[in-house]
Amino acid sequence: MAISRQRVENGGFILFLVLITAGLTAVVSGFLTALLWAGLAALLFQPIFQRLLRRWPSRRNTSAAVTILIITVAVVIPALVLASLVIEQAAGVYGQIRSGQINFADYFLRVHNALPLRLQHLLDSSGFDTFERAQSQISEAISGSMSVLARRAFAIGANAAALFLAFGVGLYVTFFLLRDGDTIGPAVVNALPLEPSIAQRLSDKFVSVVRATIKGSGVVALVQGALGAITFWIVGLPAVILWGMLMAVAALLPAIGPTIIWGPVAVYLLATGAIWQAILVVLSGVLVIGLADNILRPILVGRDTGIPDWLVLVTTLGGIDLVGLSGIVVGPLAGALFITGWQILGEQRRGVKAAAPAA
Repeated sequence: MAISRQRVENGGFILFLVLITAGLTAVVSGFLTALLWAGLAALLFQPIFQRLLRRWPSRRNTSAAVTILIITVAVVIPALVLASLVIEQAAGVYGQIRSGQINFADYFLRVHNALPLRLQHLLDSSGFDTFERAQSQISEAISGSMSVLARRAFAIGANAAALFLAFGVGLYVTFFLLRDGDTIGPAVVNALPLEPSIAQRLSDKFVSVVRATIKGSGVVALVQGALGAITFWIVGLPAVILWGMLMAVAALLPAIGPTIIWGPVAVYLLATGAIWQAILVVLSGVLVIGLADNILRPILVGRDTGIPDWLVLVTTLGGIDLVGLSGIVVGPLAGALFITGWQILGEQRRGVKAAAPAA
């Protein structure tokens, strides 16, 4: 009787936890993205906070405040400035498309006519028999993308108050996560309904993947985007900041990378007679932009996260489709925890089988 009563009480308590967790999630749903990035920022900048804390051992608030100031100056303000420049250039490109100054159909026609005749016939026989229709579809798709980007830019401007509120909430939460992170983290790990060793292993994987994704993929992508923007500026292409941002986003995808941006640009330049510009773009893409990943990633990451490249690609694309920009981190994190969880289960099963004969 006592055992059944205890089970009912435990079940009721678990149900209460599930309901109250769902309720809290619904309450803060408008700030979930800000809270997520606050946690990521606190995790990423925790070493800086610890270094400041060693200098001021009894001044945790001051150390956390100085860390927040560093985050604001080094990350938030440059990100806002870069976003405003990208939005401005995207709106300008969209205006040029609508006015006819930029005609993608004419650009694609030039590339098509510059291809060898055999390749032209192959394209025509592969469903591009009416190349003008393909030009129209591609132009409409690009114009539609620019239109959506411009509308979102205007929406961001209209919701500037909400955007700054989210930034304020994120920085405010980051302050407390930095200051109390050394107690919050272990408390969360200990509260997980898992064996301590499993909970700690999952926690370690969580930390390593987050830092690898932000420090490795994020920073390397920004560097590659900056190098691409500089290259496009040298060859005289317009809207170089927009191109650089597109290249940075493409650099987050393994096996695809920035080549998906600078490759077609080089083909267009070559087809339109800009020979030295096309050669420069190819050389920069292969020797500078391509090697930046191989040089910087081992320095910034430091250790392997154990996620196959194909899974990183799929989870990153799926994460972006599900939760937007946060999917850059959420997607690979879900994949890494998935792999780690199944590895732990396999190790436990092998341990049980190995112990059975001895028993």
